[in-house]
Amino acid sequence: QVQLVESGGGLVQPGGSLRLSCAASGRISSFYVMAWYRQAPGKQRELVAIVTNAGITTYGDSVKGRFTISRDNAKNTVYLQMNSLKPEDTAVYYCNMREWATTLDYWGQGTQVTVSS
Repeated sequence: QVQLVESGGGLVQPGGSLRLSCAASGRISSFYVMAWYRQAPGKQRELVAIVTNAGITTYGDSVKGRFTISRDNAKNTVYLQMNSLKPEDTAVYYCNMREWATTLDYWGQGTQVTVSS
């Protein structure tokens, strides 16, 4: 049983920045992959970024060069630094954890990010 708690969402102007955090608690294994997804109204859920236990990162094409994912294994926390935000970044952002051993997925409740002037 793993619980994911997100924070940092909100309203920001175009060109601004936000930093999302996701803290995991409960029965956590030593090896896991963390990721951020997002879903805008009328669209399918989209992969934003992935970071492995070793710190290897992957980004969706729409956020490359603007977003940075990182993790603190000691705190079981993943971050998403979002810079140069655009209105099209507006979505509900979801934190995800996938365990290496079981391939089980855990999800946060989602946090709203709105980019508007």
